[in-house]
Amino acid sequence: MLGHIVLTSHPHSRAGHACGIEWDAATAAERGPVVASLANPSHRNAIGSHAGSYAIYRALAVASGQLRQDHKPDLTDTSPAEAIGPHPQWSETGKIVSLDPWGHCVGEVFAQHIAQGADIRPTIAITKAHINMPELVAAMAAGRLKPDGQILDAHGNVRVTKAAIDPVWYLPGLAERFKVKESALRRALFEQTGGMFPELVTRPDLKVFLPPIGGMTLYIFGDVGKLGRDETRIACRLHDECNGSDVFGSDICTCRPYLAHGIEVCIEMAQQGGVGLVIYNRKEGRALGEVTKFLVYNARKRQTGGDRAETYFARTECVAGVQDMRFQELMPDVFHWLGIRRIDRWASMSNMKHGALVDAGIDVVERVPIPDELIPADARVEMDAKMAAGYFLTYTPTPSELLEPKGRALMD
Repeated sequence: MLGHIVLTSHPHSRAGHACGIEWDAATAAERGPVVASLANPSHRNAIGSHAGSYAIYRALAVASGQLRQDHKPDLTDTSPAEAIGPHPQWSETGKIVSLDPWGHCVGEVFAQHIAQGADIRPTIAITKAHINMPELVAAMAAGRLKPDGQILDAHGNVRVTKAAIDPVWYLPGLAERFKVKESALRRALFEQTGGMFPELVTRPDLKVFLPPIGGMTLYIFGDVGKLGRDETRIACRLHDECNGSDVFGSDICTCRPYLAHGIEVCIEMAQQGGVGLVIYNRKEGRALGEVTKFLVYNARKRQTGGDRAETYFARTECVAGVQDMRFQELMPDVFHWLGIRRIDRWASMSNMKHGALVDAGIDVVERVPIPDELIPADARVEMDAKMAAGYFLTYTPTPSELLEPKGRALMD
């Protein structure tokens, strides 16, 4: 039921004014720019707005008079600090549906459109940085890591290339990825956002959607120019946000320890001449959110018998209705953007992440578990639950070996 929601079709901005988008085209010129800015509605060829969830803060800035509604960013000297792509996967049908592969270089590849007045904004930014974590200093003291002066210095500083990526969804490709009708996908997105984006159901000609969700950050260790080459060995940690552990050191889970261990693996690979990659997704609490996550903590701890491995995942499902909403089906897109077809060392225990990669045609040579000594004592319940559920397997379990039905093994 649409109820009292008023649908708008914006007929003045239909095709004929806006640039067309040929999503899987081989070149930027053939593909065309994604225009979701509000400076000139007739130029828009996408649903939603730039900056993901931060668009709401932009609205507050405009409403309070701190930002001009017609502000257009000055992109001088904002070009990527490292070149990425184009790679063949960018134009392979269905390979990339959740980000804009040209999003980091719009100032260059769409310079003519910008010169003609189009407000085209980057959805990816690439810069250089250093990172430092106490765990890396400890790893050096223990002899697991050795400074080389290039990747890692004697103080534990690590040189990295960072990329921030905002989501850009190609709706026909997304529907195909999830094996649903595009119309059903559009209606669910419209209804479950409270009618926030009426163009989802009134403008079938608009095929691109910028959802108001968090994106991802990449940390690349070693020579970025080696990405996309068959001979380049790759190590990777794919990490989904856990604010409590990653930032504040909560020891109820293994998130920060596994993140630090994954960075170790990436540094080692870069020092050996390969490339390390950490992908940090903003998907707090298995994309259920931190409020739900804390409710589940309470439910687990207050149940009869206390926090137990056999009810670890069931309590999440009782509160949220599902065990997980991260949808790893979209995860391989970033690897296609980087030109990666093989991962030599995969620092993850997740069968769902592993399965999504393999289904996307990306080979995984070695799966690297977290060392037992890095697991906090209070996280043992989590680890026992995951192992019992067949979470990290190199063999096919028998039904009696699983506490959960096959296919329900979750992710780190």
